[in-house]
Amino acid sequence: MEAEIKTPTQVNLNDLEAAALQVLRSRATPQPQVVRMADDAALAILRAIGIPRKGRPLTEVIQEMVEKVYYHRAQADHPRFFAFVPGPCSPLSAIGDLLTATYNPHAGNWLESSGPSCIEQQLIRWLADNLGLPQSCGGLFVSGGSMANLTALAVARDQKLQAHERSKGVAYVSEQTHSSVAKGLKIIGFLPDQIRRIKCDSKFQLDMDDLKAAVAEDKMAGRLPFAVIASAGTTNTGSIDPLVNIRSLCDQENLWMHVDGAYGASIALSSRYRYMLRGIETADSVSWDGHKWLFQTYGCGMVMVRDKTHLTASFHTRPEYLRDTETDEGQINFWDIGVELTRPARGLKLWLTLQVVGADAMAAGIEHGFQLARWAQDELKQHPGWEVISSAQLAIVNFRYVSPGWSDSQIDTVNKKIAQRSLQDGYATVLTTVLNGQTVLRVCAIHPDATEDDMRQTICKLTEFAVSESALVNE
Repeated sequence: MEAEIKTPTQVNLNDLEAAALQVLRSRATPQPQVVRMADDAALAILRAIGIPRKGRPLTEVIQEMVEKVYYHRAQADHPRFFAFVPGPCSPLSAIGDLLTATYNPHAGNWLESSGPSCIEQQLIRWLADNLGLPQSCGGLFVSGGSMANLTALAVARDQKLQAHERSKGVAYVSEQTHSSVAKGLKIIGFLPDQIRRIKCDSKFQLDMDDLKAAVAEDKMAGRLPFAVIASAGTTNTGSIDPLVNIRSLCDQENLWMHVDGAYGASIALSSRYRYMLRGIETADSVSWDGHKWLFQTYGCGMVMVRDKTHLTASFHTRPEYLRDTETDEGQINFWDIGVELTRPARGLKLWLTLQVVGADAMAAGIEHGFQLARWAQDELKQHPGWEVISSAQLAIVNFRYVSPGWSDSQIDTVNKKIAQRSLQDGYATVLTTVLNGQTVLRVCAIHPDATEDDMRQTICKLTEFAVSESALVNE
């Protein structure tokens, strides 16, 4: 019999231990169906639960949450969840989350979290070293790529534009730049016509000729170009923009170079593939997500700025009620270099994961993703009808099913239906995106536990769906 709860902070330790074990066991084995959407009946049950006046047994509530709440979700940590950029998280990261939540340090300032802040500071330094960024670099953990991009772009604005010049400022993104960049620019005060969209080349990389022409055109028109946002691993194709060439142009034109590496920066940990990021070490700022290819639970993003004093210039305030928290040399108040005042110690779960598995195992997990996409592409070549649109790179491959005589709209429709069939079948989740105006299927495979058989069987399943849908078109 569980102990009665007297206050929200008084819970029996034995009950908590049993509950933690209950949760970990429930998550240990992925369910067969990758995506489980709540139907009307399930939603009606959830909406009817309500909030009780008197408390209920902890194990009963957890069981209800496992079976009725968490059950209805996409298992982004399933080996065959290939949609979006999946989130295969290490159980160690979950333990790190539990530790951080249990001790609940206020990681905004050194006074309240000197231990956690020291570890986060050291981890940012280690990550920056892997990118090749200089000792002058500084940064912090944030909620994800969106906040990382917003933070870096606010610094870019402050460093490159005077307040009275902001209405003339122009930032440059590519057709494949993540949508969070444009959102961040709008939040910090830039209008849509101040965000120039540069076309991509045949490899879905930012086109340098188009970028140069746009910068020249804007300068002639009296505008003030101030930043180029490059991608290191685009969401659609895994493409990496020509970072060295972008740096050269930024130097010539006095522009800030931000690299959105939310997805692809993780390959910096791989000695085998790190060369693909050549030029990222020259960036003025970089964003990076641990909850993508570093196998962390959500809420583990990082932003790094080449000159850490630029972060302080943008975000440090000195209200009188915080005067007792000022730091000495070597200490840090993270609230002085970012948007948040109150913040959790987001980096400790990544630290715990790395301490337990080591950097080599992390690198091997990342490298495995490259092979998974290559296996998928190889299997596509074994079945007539498949057309590879963007070859396997950074664990991503894009393809579509075509048949002679089909119109563009028929091709798009069939590939959408293949994705729908995949979702309904549940073996694997493969969804669509759009490249060059064409609807294509996209596999992003980064789960360390996914196998060659997973990849080949997924393509075989998609082929079955494609043949079935083709028969309907040809009737």
